[in-house]
Amino acid sequence: MTMTEVNPASIEPQVADFQRRYQGIEAEVGKVIVGHKEVVGQTVLCLMIGGHALLEGVPGLGKTMLVRTLSQVLDLQFSRIQFTPDLMPADIVGTSIVSTDDRGNRAWQFQPGPIFGNLILADEINRATPKTQSALLEAMAEQSVSVAKTTHIMPNPFFVLATQNPIEMEGTYPLPEAQLDRFAFKISVQSPALADLLTILDRTTGTQTPEPRNVINAAEIVEMKKLVRAVPVASHVKDYIGRLVLATHPDAPQAVEIARKFIRFGASPRGAQAIILAAKVLALREGRYNVSFADVRAVLLPALRHRVILNFEGQAEGLSTDAVLRKVVDATPEAAPV
Repeated sequence: MTMTEVNPASIEPQVADFQRRYQGIEAEVGKVIVGHKEVVGQTVLCLMIGGHALLEGVPGLGKTMLVRTLSQVLDLQFSRIQFTPDLMPADIVGTSIVSTDDRGNRAWQFQPGPIFGNLILADEINRATPKTQSALLEAMAEQSVSVAKTTHIMPNPFFVLATQNPIEMEGTYPLPEAQLDRFAFKISVQSPALADLLTILDRTTGTQTPEPRNVINAAEIVEMKKLVRAVPVASHVKDYIGRLVLATHPDAPQAVEIARKFIRFGASPRGAQAIILAAKVLALREGRYNVSFADVRAVLLPALRHRVILNFEGQAEGLSTDAVLRKVVDATPEAAPV
């Protein structure tokens, strides 16, 4: 029986198999990536829900190395796109060219761009212009691209892992809100602690370089994604997720005080979808076939931090979106008000 055939008698072995595969991915990535256990966990979790991830941090923290390592651990077709100010949309999705066959007949032929792969690294995505960034929108949202009135389907699975430097750094362009919303997670990459930094130096300046091995293929990832979809979520947990998302909307009846005071725009329905799917993965990773309130809270920040926009007052106070979201969680009870 495969992981997708959910039978009460076979739930435990399916969950155990999911755990084994998931832990295998994390262990292999951990051979190379040091000190970013939470970042690695959130990135792998995002892959398991079939979502796209945006990794933000200053240069040199290992964002690109993380994605390259994942490409070695996962037996997927890997493609890297280096985003620069002169990059054009056709450089990403491809274009139609005139080809000539053996008989001299000419015809238009689609030449696929680097977006056609399983695991796409969009490196330094915010160094390209918004026009070029938007070339990813259709592929990320609909798993397809349209060129010359023809729709081309992306391979399955299809993941975009984008890296970006903080937008206050020189030479970058803010990502459009519509594109930000396509990312299931925005993952914050912080500087390593001293002990981790010393380990990084030992691994990268010595004679031996760790080499991760391939542990999972595309078919297994598709099976894992299907099992995630089959995990049940109790109605009261769904209600909690809905109230948390609506609590970020300053004009909604469920809005909490800090949202009315400091938030301009709240999270979209995609945020609630990302929370539910990510909480399901977290439950499976912990060996459970049900979602808890703690699972929801554990994935809320990466699922919503890029979907909530602070107003002028919040920015003037120097508040971070994460700090506001934590207050929203604290102010939203697990049980619905009677």
